Amino acid sequence: MLVDDEPLVRAGLRAVLEAQPDIEVVGEAADGAAVVPLVRRLRPDVVAMDVRMPLLDGIEATRALLRSVDAPPKILVVTTFENDEYVYGALRAGADGFLLKRARPAEIVHAVRLVAEGESLLFPASVRRLAAEYGDGSGNRAARAVLERARLTEREGEVLRLMARGLTNAEMAARLVVGTETVKSHVSAVLAKLGVRDRTQAVIAAYESGFVAPG
Repeated sequence: MLVDDEPLVRAGLRAVLEAQPDIEVVGEAADGAAVVPLVRRLRPDVVAMDVRMPLLDGIEATRALLRSVDAPPKILVVTTFENDEYVYGALRAGADGFLLKRARPAEIVHAVRLVAEGESLLFPASVRRLAAEYGDGSGNRAARAVLERARLTEREGEVLRLMARGLTNAEMAARLVVGTETVKSHVSAVLAKLGVRDRTQAVIAAYESGFVAPG
């Protein structure tokens, strides 16, 4: 499902995505206020959502969607600027990743497929910058407390650090010399212990708490 207040952007994304045999655009919305009722009716797997919109922006629309819909879809924030405070706000609110409007068609298709499969779509350098610039002190203290309570095992800590670097499950499996199913189990354990919805939220907690340091 496409959510953007610019008809030209929606038309471009639709053209790119519907050229793929395994992707169907089931609906569109021009404002965040229409997201929840439309998702309930159409049940999309992925929502590509503009972050800056009138009436209800992408941050509030993300919060409303995750709060109001059972088994909500994956949320891919579509943005002009990757270092936008709105982008970081949407990621903290529960978005699964972000996509730049200037991305090439192949990158757009890859992003949709990736989040649909449950992988995070993060650019580690961008997330580090966003966390450093927009993560406030109270958020950092809260994130540190969450990490301390989680009591991650040594291997779970390794997995979290690799997630923060943007590695996929297959890449982590190769790095750790284990099977992908083992990695998936570790990822699930990390998410459960941190009490977060997905990998994106885990990575943000890792950076904000200082568990993973920039560089």
